[in-house]
Amino acid sequence: MSFTNPGPDAIRARLAQVRSIAVVGQSDSPGRPSYGVALGLQGLGYRIIPVNPRLNHALGLPAYASLDELPAVPDLVDVFRASEHVAGIVDDCIRLGVPALWLQDGVIDAAAARRAQAAGIFVVMDRCLWRDCVQLGVRAAC
Repeated sequence: MSFTNPGPDAIRARLAQVRSIAVVGQSDSPGRPSYGVALGLQGLGYRIIPVNPRLNHALGLPAYASLDELPAVPDLVDVFRASEHVAGIVDDCIRLGVPALWLQDGVIDAAAARRAQAAGIFVVMDRCLWRDCVQLGVRAAC
């Protein structure tokens, strides 16, 4: 059974409700995609929460080692980890009650994405969050 992303209208509606985004796999290196995407999302008004056990700070913000360490459940989890880590991240999202999960370009695990959907999580896979925000004309909910 395959996974199908929501359509543009559903994505636009969901992103218009988002304020906080936990970026799993956040880098502090300006040359890395997670850094550029998170910086772009900040520019659109989203509150970024870096998640990376190797960092103390990223983008001038405190970084957290895992989703379990976050002070509050984010509106969306954006994943920049290799596909083999997605199943565990989905487990965390289900346990924490995360409402939306975004798997960046090249991050693909259809079985985990379907499992997240079955748990009521809004899921987008193998797409760039920042690019979709720009193309769909979406900014953070204020």
